Amino acid sequence: MPGDESPPPAPLARAEQFIWLTARVLEQRRFAFHFLGGDADAVDTALGAYLGDDGGYGHALDPDLRGPLSQPLHTAHALRVLDSLGRCAGQRIERLCRHLTGLSTPEGALPLVRPAPRDHPVAPYHPVRDDPPGELLTTGPVVGVLHRNRIWHAWLFRATDFCWERIETLRHSHPYEVQSAVAFLDGAPDRARAAAAADRLGRLVRERHLVVLDPGRREEYAPAPGYAPGELLFPYDYARRPESLARSWFTDEEMRRSLDFLAAEQQPDGGWPVRRRAWAPGSSLERRPIATLEALLTLRAYGRPVGAAGPPAAGPPAVSPPAPGRPR
Repeated sequence: MPGDESPPPAPLARAEQFIWLTARVLEQRRFAFHFLGGDADAVDTALGAYLGDDGGYGHALDPDLRGPLSQPLHTAHALRVLDSLGRCAGQRIERLCRHLTGLSTPEGALPLVRPAPRDHPVAPYHPVRDDPPGELLTTGPVVGVLHRNRIWHAWLFRATDFCWERIETLRHSHPYEVQSAVAFLDGAPDRARAAAAADRLGRLVRERHLVVLDPGRREEYAPAPGYAPGELLFPYDYARRPESLARSWFTDEEMRRSLDFLAAEQQPDGGWPVRRRAWAPGSSLERRPIATLEALLTLRAYGRPVGAAGPPAAGPPAVSPPAPGRPR
């Protein structure tokens, strides 16, 4: 009847349909775990498909690196998933640390891309070098997650020193490297030192215009060198959760504007966009569900309403009641 229109589906319901239609099994299981009361075991099993015989992760777990070879960026991705499950511990992590020891550069850090014995497709913004240097971009997130989970391994000592030295001497940077620095600082055991380093880093971010403080004026910001047109970062990209040290970099009004923008970025198909350069159809398709999960988790962490999931669609797997563990 006229005037009897149903309200539009909630963001979570729209995202759910997008996930079932486009996501890999891993992202489907992660969505079920975080938003549908799914079982952590199902996520763990899906992640296990990317685990290699060497204790590292490969097979395009990070969609920008194709092929089976274990890579540091895959490790960082896997650890974020395990951390969200409360399962970043045990023999699997011990073996992973041994694997990282073998990958490390002379300064004890992780390279961006490990040279492969034969070529596999890699995003053009991740250059492959025969003798790659250590990078904060890869080392920071890995070390941060391991410290947050109170993992102690010989590999961590030099890797931790590398991260401190890089962060405390940064004079020029780019947004993704800053994200990696925040990931380290949020997990570093020395909280006073981390807070001081974060304060200095936040000033650099604002002075160098590495963050869009007003989404309504984003056309005034230039992407970092090598980034795609429109590949800009916002306050929520640095402070994914309110307890992050990066949250203090932004006023309440700046954070509100950025979260409003994030919520409004949901596309008609229910997913969130990916701003980085599209270089391969599979990589772009696989990254959007990851971006969608991150957007939903960030909005929920800041108390933004995302609504409830929709009625069960045909085809998604049944899920079990949530396992006890850390809050989701």
